[in-house]
Amino acid sequence: MSEFLVFEDVSKHYGAVKAVDHVSLTVKQGEFFSLLGPSGCGKTTLLRILAGFEQPDTGRVLLGGEDVTDLPPYERKVNTIFQSYALFPHLSVWDNIAFGLKVAKRPKKEIKEEVAKMLTLIQMEDQAWKKPDQISGGQKQRVAIARALVNKPRVLLLDEPLAALDLKLRQRMLIELDLIHDEVGITFLYVTHDQGEAMSLSDRIAVMKLGKIEQLGTPAEIYEAPRSSFVAAFIGDTNFFDGIVAEPLEKNSVLEGFLAVAVDKDYSRLKIEDFPDLECYNDKQIKEGEHIFLSIRPEKLRISRERPEPAPHLNAIEGRVEDVIYLGSQTKYWVRTGDYRISVIRQHSRFLLDEKPIRWGEKVWISWHADDGFMLEKYSEQDENLIQLPPEEVGETTESNQILARAPASDAAAAGTAAR
Repeated sequence: MSEFLVFEDVSKHYGAVKAVDHVSLTVKQGEFFSLLGPSGCGKTTLLRILAGFEQPDTGRVLLGGEDVTDLPPYERKVNTIFQSYALFPHLSVWDNIAFGLKVAKRPKKEIKEEVAKMLTLIQMEDQAWKKPDQISGGQKQRVAIARALVNKPRVLLLDEPLAALDLKLRQRMLIELDLIHDEVGITFLYVTHDQGEAMSLSDRIAVMKLGKIEQLGTPAEIYEAPRSSFVAAFIGDTNFFDGIVAEPLEKNSVLEGFLAVAVDKDYSRLKIEDFPDLECYNDKQIKEGEHIFLSIRPEKLRISRERPEPAPHLNAIEGRVEDVIYLGSQTKYWVRTGDYRISVIRQHSRFLLDEKPIRWGEKVWISWHADDGFMLEKYSEQDENLIQLPPEEVGETTESNQILARAPASDAAAAGTAAR
């Protein structure tokens, strides 16, 4: 796939607000590319600049090697699908799809053929003469997609297209969008704040924050190797730990009775307050004595009543369960260890009636492989507010919740009072 959609140093200001702040990125031909971020991060503004609805203050936009920055929307080979569908209520499904072709004054035979193809693509041949108020929300979205595709755009822009649908319908439309993209083969630029949508659909994702791109990569790269605390906390859930890098591990060294084997000094000791010495994969070759922040996903952690057997690169710490939430396919635990409340997810691959589940208040061991902790390049304490922690008392605010996440159990009540 060649790179044919290019944003070069694009900026857009609304008064003192930097909606888009010197963004540069390229999108490949035929790619399903997502702009992901919270409200106000600039993702929709970037889409509107490509569509021609907004003019950038700086930079330019190239499409297929052509500078389209100053072209009006109707001269750009892009079409937009909005969250509200924007279907004409007085026209049938057939006429809604045909509208763009009629405006372009295409021959009647061509219009009939192209509309028939679109109806087949969205599997609504038997609904062709119904009005928008006679079809479901998912069908309306499919009609909006067909109307946008019938003009054969070079890029299809999708601005939170599934936000108005209920959960089950949204899940179905995700699959249908993916199938439609595979069928038509054009570039999709998808804007969303929903991490699940972006992760399940995209070839690549650009995570945005405050008008800038925080990280760009495949869904696996974004999730498994976040560069910043914002990406780690915004995409899925995580645990943050801060500590000091100690000396690299040598072969056959031992951590608190655990065998640790290091090859080429890729693994380093990590000292965290109130924890035993831990081991971490030091892919960034951070030097001894430097302060680092570590991100570990809850599903990477294992929880057990018994201390796990020693194994290469295995970390283990002891704690006490403070909260348990059973979710059917998994159970979420929050375990107090020193100054931390650690989130652990245990997937239910099997259900055993005679198994005794771990309960609130029990002492447990948490363990993880050294490869599953990821050293962050950038950290902001504010990003801890993105982590979902259960309140320790009724009426607890998000801010006090995060303070309690890092407060010793004995000081939890005092911390909660101070936060309020």
